[in-house]
Amino acid sequence: LADGMFIINPSQEEWKNGDLNLTVASTREKVIMIEAGANEVPEAKMIEAIYKAHEINQTIIAFIDKIVAEVGKEKHAYTSCAIPEEMFEEIRRLVPPEEMETAVFTDEKQVREENIRNVTAKLEEAFAEKEDWLAILDEAVYQYEKKTVRKMILKDHKRPDGRAITQIRPLAAEVDIIPRVHGSAMFTRGQTQICNVCTLAPLSEQQRIDGLDENEVSKRYMNHYNFPSYSVGETKPSRGPGRREIGHGALAERALIPVLPGEEEFPYAIRTVSETFESNGSTSMASTCASCMSLMAAGVPIKMVAGISCGLVTGETDDDYILLTDIQGLEDFFGDMDFKVTGTTEGITAIQMDIKIHGLTRPIVEGAIARCREARLFIMDNCMKPAISMPRPEVGPLAPKIISIQIDPERIGDVVGQRGKTINEIIARTGVKIDITDDGNVSVCGTDKEMMDKAVEMIQIIVTDFEEGQIFKGKVVSIKEFGAFIEFAPGKEGMVHISKIARERINRVEDVLTLGDVVTVVCLGKDRMGRISFSMKDVAQK
Repeated sequence: LADGMFIINPSQEEWKNGDLNLTVASTREKVIMIEAGANEVPEAKMIEAIYKAHEINQTIIAFIDKIVAEVGKEKHAYTSCAIPEEMFEEIRRLVPPEEMETAVFTDEKQVREENIRNVTAKLEEAFAEKEDWLAILDEAVYQYEKKTVRKMILKDHKRPDGRAITQIRPLAAEVDIIPRVHGSAMFTRGQTQICNVCTLAPLSEQQRIDGLDENEVSKRYMNHYNFPSYSVGETKPSRGPGRREIGHGALAERALIPVLPGEEEFPYAIRTVSETFESNGSTSMASTCASCMSLMAAGVPIKMVAGISCGLVTGETDDDYILLTDIQGLEDFFGDMDFKVTGTTEGITAIQMDIKIHGLTRPIVEGAIARCREARLFIMDNCMKPAISMPRPEVGPLAPKIISIQIDPERIGDVVGQRGKTINEIIARTGVKIDITDDGNVSVCGTDKEMMDKAVEMIQIIVTDFEEGQIFKGKVVSIKEFGAFIEFAPGKEGMVHISKIARERINRVEDVLTLGDVVTVVCLGKDRMGRISFSMKDVAQK
């Protein structure tokens, strides 16, 4: 999407600069996959884009059908591994549907899992002499539990935790929970809880990545997502992020990129880390909410972004379905869809859709997108805004401060100096970090405002064309018989002739000045040798 127009199969450059990056996979009748990143695209425009892509997919399907007609082969046959019906009948006799409903009907994940373990133990005892049934008992209980949950939702409109179909689990949010970091936030939705920590750094510390081509890619903003085993009540060694962790972090990152300020407005590299404390469904959307609040608490000027997941349970026909707002883990496992949408009050910033059926009809897609908008606005108004309604006006006291100035690109060499001598001298004197881009943008980063201002002053002096009458402060770095040399900026010196040191006549420079003295001088222009000439005695007249 560029300038309000859809571009089908865009080039890399168009994909990079568009307002909407959308990938859609389709069958002849239905949509089966959606991935999107967007610059706050309205819901109606997003639906239009999805079905524009679905329409184009039909031409590709027609091409595939042509190939199949010419060289297609029969599908491979396989032996069914379904659970025997007589086993299911015996399970239903020993554990009636009402008993299974009671086992799964709870809002406590651990209680439900314990109930299912008790059901399994009861059946193991009953089937002790049937080894072939015991070998597939876990799968049979899983399928029985799945059928029970799906029937409760679809026919009885009864969710396992007792919520209404459109009801969101209990919400809680807070910021500044970790005192030493630049920004932090906790977001809780039911038994899903994410703690996010934000760290700010100079732009020079943004992540550099080797791309697939010859170009080096850099990422100014990164969102990392960790899913330790304890978050689901397990114990196992942490082996680093897997496919799931990387995917969830990328989704939360994509959700927030459209609202991040530009480098000119906010010259920082930004890293957020989402730690999953507890998980019972849709941690990626909780990570989006926690990351947004953490960024706002750190002083990053962004719009508020929230995310929510919509689930689906279908019957035997396309019209027999029910959409579920804010699915928990059980509804994700046993349901047919996990439709995740993030966005602001104005529009969508990201979509990721997982399904387990042969596609979604247009009413389902439109209903899910509408349901997600309603839910994310509710989360913003009733949870996130009470915790932090606006980004902090400035970064926190422990975060690095950055002052940006613009210099003539042709003067960059003057600031850097031969082999970096000048810039390193500024850094050594002030303790700041300095980054200079090829277009002349200079960022001075530090925690001491006085030292940062001093560094900026030095840089501005270095790049300024000296004019008669300018006043500087400098240090005496060399004394000669004819005068003294004053360093007024790193690598920049001027000379005060002996006759310009004091109002009265002096015989020796050393009678007034010593090495290391800090003096105030006025510029007299350049002498015959092209050196900057200073005067001490004429300062008071300026």
